[in-house]
Amino acid sequence: MNNYVKFFRETSPYINMHRGKTFVLALPGESLYDDNFGHIIHDIALLNNLGIKIVLVHGAKPQVEEKLAQRKLRPQFSNNTRITDADTMSCVKEAVGSTTIAIEALLSMGMPNSPMQGSRLRVISGNFITAKPLGIRDGVDFHHTGEVRRIDRIGIKRQLDDDAVVILAPLGYSPTGEAFNLTCEDIATQAAITLEAEKLVCFCDEAGVSDSDGKLVRTIDMVDVHNWLDQIKQNVRLHDALNAGYDACLNGVSRSHLIAYGEDGALLQELFTREGSGTLLSHHGGETIRQATIDDVGGVLELITPLEESGVLVKRSRELLETEITRFHVVMHPEGMVIGCAALYPFPDTESGELACVVTHPDFHKRGLAARLLNALEQKARGELNLNQLFVLTTQTAHWFQEQGFSESSLKALPTEKAALYNLQRNSKILVKTL
Repeated sequence: MNNYVKFFRETSPYINMHRGKTFVLALPGESLYDDNFGHIIHDIALLNNLGIKIVLVHGAKPQVEEKLAQRKLRPQFSNNTRITDADTMSCVKEAVGSTTIAIEALLSMGMPNSPMQGSRLRVISGNFITAKPLGIRDGVDFHHTGEVRRIDRIGIKRQLDDDAVVILAPLGYSPTGEAFNLTCEDIATQAAITLEAEKLVCFCDEAGVSDSDGKLVRTIDMVDVHNWLDQIKQNVRLHDALNAGYDACLNGVSRSHLIAYGEDGALLQELFTREGSGTLLSHHGGETIRQATIDDVGGVLELITPLEESGVLVKRSRELLETEITRFHVVMHPEGMVIGCAALYPFPDTESGELACVVTHPDFHKRGLAARLLNALEQKARGELNLNQLFVLTTQTAHWFQEQGFSESSLKALPTEKAALYNLQRNSKILVKTL
């Protein structure tokens, strides 16, 4: 019982963190044949019941192979991409249709005394994907093999907001009424990017990427992805999954995960425990956070000047910034550019500190840099400065700070000297966080 209570308490922060977020799950066709597939379905239902918005993308490669074999047709590939002629396309449609129906049926279960009891999931699939043909490449005509042109963001979000699980099959349609055979990875990547998903989770035949000693690599930095892609290129599905995760993170998705479809509970363990179960890919690689120096003044000015001119930030002269630069932390790009900054001004008498000037470069939004900066300054406030509280004054980013644990307060929460300087014309909201 004690272990159960401890586990439940440890998962609570993750439940709160994930509620209302959109996750895209990519399931290859091979996973449907695994004995663990039923457990995956149960876990997806649990995620939905916990308030997580689920988009499930499935493949159908082995199912297509079966249909081709039944009709005594030979599979055709070029550079690991299927050539989908008219006869093959007929098999694709049949295989994809039956696979989608099978998944919908499992998600619709509500048997008593089963994990699905009372789940009452609404499952929606449809023509959410507009596709285009691959065409002729290196002299090879791929016929009805295509790639994603557009994802119906509004249509999918409408279903997710209605608490439905959305299924995306590996088929897309053109405005002229043609159907195209797509890859699970392409759809999952584009869906995650278009929907601004919090996570892309790719199920693989392995737990994730392993090193030369066979040890699971728990995290991979973005700057190291290409090295790992070269090392695992013989495992096509794992290679494609890692590449999908890389493309998603490169285009705004916070994190991508590779987990095993054959491991019972891998999805829940990856999402709700610190150690996880697979390989995590996030956009932290190569970007470092450190205390600012006088050499960073120019880079910080480039970041904050546009916001000062628009009135979002109070103007600081270069001279003032030079005297206060040690109050700042900066995010450094691997090429040496300052792409983020934030300042912490302590008020030791009240054991509080002001967080100010939290800015990230427009080209690097949606990578979680501001949250990382906040975390670094919170650690400094707690440890080095022995502060018990942070406060911030903001006119336009109150909602973001509330998402980071701040609560709206009043002038009474500010140190006396700070309250005396409060600008009534700016009418900034005051938010406070207890450390």
